[in-house]
Amino acid sequence: MADESQKRNAYILIIDDDDAHAQTTAEALEAVGHSCEVSTCGRTGLQKFRDSGGFDLVITDLKMDEVDGFEVLARVKEQNPETEVIVLTGHGSVETAVEAMERGAYTYLLKPIPLEELRAKVTKALEKRGLVIRNVELQRQLDNKFGFPGIIGNSARMQRIFDILQQISTTTATVLITGESGTGKELIAKALHNNSPRKGNPFVALNCAALSESILESELFGHEKGAFTGADRAREGRFEAANSGTLFLDEVGDIPLSTQVKLLRVIENREITRVGTNDPRVINVRLIAATNRNLRDLIDEKHFREDLYFRFKVVSIDLPPLRDRREDIPLMINAFIQSYSAEHNRPITGITPEARKILLRHDWPGNVRELKNCIESMVVITKNEVLDIEDIPDHIHGGTGDPVEVTTLSGITLQEAERQLIKNTLALTNGNRTEAAKMLGIGERTLYRKINEYSLR
Repeated sequence: MADESQKRNAYILIIDDDDAHAQTTAEALEAVGHSCEVSTCGRTGLQKFRDSGGFDLVITDLKMDEVDGFEVLARVKEQNPETEVIVLTGHGSVETAVEAMERGAYTYLLKPIPLEELRAKVTKALEKRGLVIRNVELQRQLDNKFGFPGIIGNSARMQRIFDILQQISTTTATVLITGESGTGKELIAKALHNNSPRKGNPFVALNCAALSESILESELFGHEKGAFTGADRAREGRFEAANSGTLFLDEVGDIPLSTQVKLLRVIENREITRVGTNDPRVINVRLIAATNRNLRDLIDEKHFREDLYFRFKVVSIDLPPLRDRREDIPLMINAFIQSYSAEHNRPITGITPEARKILLRHDWPGNVRELKNCIESMVVITKNEVLDIEDIPDHIHGGTGDPVEVTTLSGITLQEAERQLIKNTLALTNGNRTEAAKMLGIGERTLYRKINEYSLR
């Protein structure tokens, strides 16, 4: 049943060059609680729509001079896709009205309009609009609940990390990201950059491991022509390349002590000096550092400078290994299946519960990177539309971890969130499974299976 707010107090625009008919339509709807604006010209009607910031519903005649109902429909949907449009037409133009529905109109009404039919159609159109808005809001809540843009996670630890990301993304604070290999440190760095005022400027990454001191300094600060053997031309370093943007330094625990001193000076003075010159260059870079090593241990062992550690650690983010947030695994499985199915053009619609349980029990020593590789392998080798046990790489069978119940912070399970989304979409399409599957971005067979699974018949 529709909420009372969906039945009454809607803001409706009526566009009809027959002034008497337009006024009658408005009076009929105002009598049941709606607020109506009337325009007898398509052009002025669209101007009212733009000036108002949007109406809940537009009722427009199809046949009008200058700007007809088709253009009204197109401009309304372009400016606010959630606004429903009902078109009015004469008995001789039913085919034209059907064409308007194909272009996005909710329905059509034949003139003269029986008032009860008008009110019933308006109520139904507003119910549909309300359902669309609730679906959009539900999807927004799911997005907020299950991840910062580009990052997937629903566990309490990941939610705390998302909170930190939201707080610091608009700042220029230096960030230190720690965690095992494969936990997604660079992904976190990119998320910070892409949600910061610097997002339109360069994001530059450098892995500091396994680089000799001279090569690393050249990579960081650049060099002048003739600075060393083989330097046949001047070259800017990563700091210059990232100017006005973000520089991500991975594996900073492997930076030699002598280079650490120079890096500390750059952070303090916001200047770099290319190898082979004494001329400083001013840089404006947000620095994000990452490591899978314990920098505190390295400090105790005199392999890492404590002052540089504190320069890096203005804000710290410690990414948990995947085995410590198993409740995030189902979310990742679904996301990776969808991503790799599209990338490899494979019609994969899901994964069996049995295969999912095996993946939940695995300890994932390679963390998110290992899970991604596993799902990609399964998508590529499977002969079926649903991933199953036989598609799982041999080394993953027989994991020892405990399966977990997947819940959100507010207590709703992922399955219940999915069930509600499917239920709303089926209602939105009046039970049309083909249309519902398209709106949900899944196959009809997958939708049919989920309807049975969630008892939505």
